[in-house]
Amino acid sequence: MNSYRDYNCNTLSIKHLNKKVKLSGWVDTIRDHGNLIFIDLRDNFGITQCVADSKSSLFKTINDLKNEYVVKLEGLVVERSNETKNLKLPTGEVELKIESVVILSKAEMLPLPINIDTDYGEETRLKYRFLDLRRNKIHNNIILRSKVISSLRKNMIDSGFLEFQTPILTSTSPEGARDYLVPSRLHPGKFYALPQAPQQFKQLLMIAGFDRYFQIAPCFRDEDSRADRSPGEFYQLDFEMSFVEQDDVLNTIEPVLYNVFDEFSDYNKEQKWNVSKYPFKRIPYKDALNIYGTDKPDLRNPLLIEDATEIFKNSGFKIFSENIDKGFIVKSIKVKNIADKPRSFFDKLNNWARDEGAGGLGYINHFENEYKGPISKNLDEKRLNMMSLSNNESIFFVCNKEKEAQLFSGKVRKKLAEDLRLIDENSFQFCWVVDFPMFELDEKTNKIIFSHNPFSMPQGGINSLNNKDPLEILAYQYDIICNGVELSSGAIRNHIPEIMYKAFEIAGYSKKNVEEKFSGILNALKYGAPPHGGSAPGIDRIVMLLANEPNIREVIAFPMNQQAMDLMMETPTEIDKKRLKELSIKLDLNN
Repeated sequence: MNSYRDYNCNTLSIKHLNKKVKLSGWVDTIRDHGNLIFIDLRDNFGITQCVADSKSSLFKTINDLKNEYVVKLEGLVVERSNETKNLKLPTGEVELKIESVVILSKAEMLPLPINIDTDYGEETRLKYRFLDLRRNKIHNNIILRSKVISSLRKNMIDSGFLEFQTPILTSTSPEGARDYLVPSRLHPGKFYALPQAPQQFKQLLMIAGFDRYFQIAPCFRDEDSRADRSPGEFYQLDFEMSFVEQDDVLNTIEPVLYNVFDEFSDYNKEQKWNVSKYPFKRIPYKDALNIYGTDKPDLRNPLLIEDATEIFKNSGFKIFSENIDKGFIVKSIKVKNIADKPRSFFDKLNNWARDEGAGGLGYINHFENEYKGPISKNLDEKRLNMMSLSNNESIFFVCNKEKEAQLFSGKVRKKLAEDLRLIDENSFQFCWVVDFPMFELDEKTNKIIFSHNPFSMPQGGINSLNNKDPLEILAYQYDIICNGVELSSGAIRNHIPEIMYKAFEIAGYSKKNVEEKFSGILNALKYGAPPHGGSAPGIDRIVMLLANEPNIREVIAFPMNQQAMDLMMETPTEIDKKRLKELSIKLDLNN
């Protein structure tokens, strides 16, 4: 190949026996067996075992090597003895008998180990991220990320999409998360914003006459971190389509997602995971809350939520019946084959519910034709039979205001499934949540606000906006969910100025406000805009799921920490007064 290597460290096999070769890489491990010394040489591709005996003139040089030295080794490919072969490695049947050693660079004492996947604290890992990335698991995660992006790109091109790039320096967005701002030197007192998403630009591309757009788009949001969200920046598969309805968008992106998840479903796993066949299940937003207790349902969980309000209305169980009179509802979850569990199991669940801020978790057990539990004593036979419990089946209850009851029953559903190991851990289960409400009531201000994307098309168009209760209006908005993780939100966009003015009017914006804040997209809509829609699945989250990682940080090469700091590059940093003056910026950190 060149002066450093003829092969990489994952290539050599029996077919290369007695061949003189060069390898270069990092010293992964050194093992001194007295008369023999072994080196595991590692590069991006894998590991090759190399060996020298004590009689070799190179023995001292090799013995002085340290972990993570970068070396070039030259020698003869020989077969390992049968008892030392490692068939788990592609190179495990052979080794390199070292004839020449060249130290290309030395390494100081390491602040964290490279050749084991033991987790270290965030601060150490991120400060020395270049070392952390050498560790096998995370190294492979980043390789997986590259392959996933390549696969997504190919699938989109094969589906008739064209790849475009949109501006990084753009205008501030009045909606969504906080922007990252960039001061303008040429225009003192004015700022660019890094894009939270290419939303308006991709719509402008549709208005410009392009039919299908996509981009592996960097997005920037000044928001707090969490396990499935990295602060600062993230990447998404951003796409948009012209002359489409909602089903067209969903039907187009489903094969793309299926193909990439199917292609990499066996990554770092003992077996290939099952992937939902398309078309994916489509769940109205209202049903998602009522049946799953969340707008991000995990379909691997077999438990379902039912309404049990009628069972307790005017019943002898006063705690529930009196609250029902106040407008509360009762949600229930049935679980098979647990009614015979000890009392301690149910007491632990009750304590967990209290820790979560609930009054407790009511339940009834049906075992050997008897109903057991404190609640059952307050219900007559007719009401108990309404539950339709089979033998050894338990039912759990949540009573609260509608929204609170929905969300907490979702937590109970998840808790029960996790504790009882009911979740199918070897599958990727997709679904769409559709029919989101266009507006919602802000409980703090008692004002009507957009519930999702303000640029979405309301179902029923202008007629709905003019004639319906705003809180009853649904939108052509949809979320794609996989294993309880939201991969993206999307929508059929509003492409009619009249509808845009009216929708924002309902949300409290004057015509002047709309024209000032959204002049770019609004002006474009006035010159002939096609019906269009799209979405933007998060690439970081896709890779996180495929890598079976609990934290998104593990699939990003250089993430920030939870305080949005880059410990390796020591950013954000202070800027000297000269540069601030160039930007016409004066700091006042006391206010």
